[in-house]
Amino acid sequence: MTDFRFLMAQAQTAREKSYSPYSRFRVGAALLTKSGKIYLGCNIENAAYSATVCAERTAIFKAVSEGERDFEALAIVGGREGETAEFCAPCGVCRQVIAEFCPKDFKIILGNENKFEVYTLDRLLPLTFTKQDL
Repeated sequence: MTDFRFLMAQAQTAREKSYSPYSRFRVGAALLTKSGKIYLGCNIENAAYSATVCAERTAIFKAVSEGERDFEALAIVGGREGETAEFCAPCGVCRQVIAEFCPKDFKIILGNENKFEVYTLDRLLPLTFTKQDL
């Protein structure tokens, strides 16, 4: 059984490394692989806003760049500086990146380490467009 509370705490740790001087909205993500490794990511902003990278994509790209392709769950924590939002869902681009590497029943945990809810990719991104559609 996956320890979602621990994974949320790891996402909170990643959030502390966020570089978000423009939005002041700090996000952390913790990606658990099926082999048990955890990859952390934070959002990294840029003055040219399109060059900004979300926490979820940072964690996924780190894992993929290390050869990982089998993922178990992704925890996401976010909010304005000094507070944690009750709910911080991935943006559309991140949902599409998750869909590239994960099945429809992939678990995405939103909230914080004290209160969270588990969703599936299919619930967050219905009618997914994937490589199988090509």
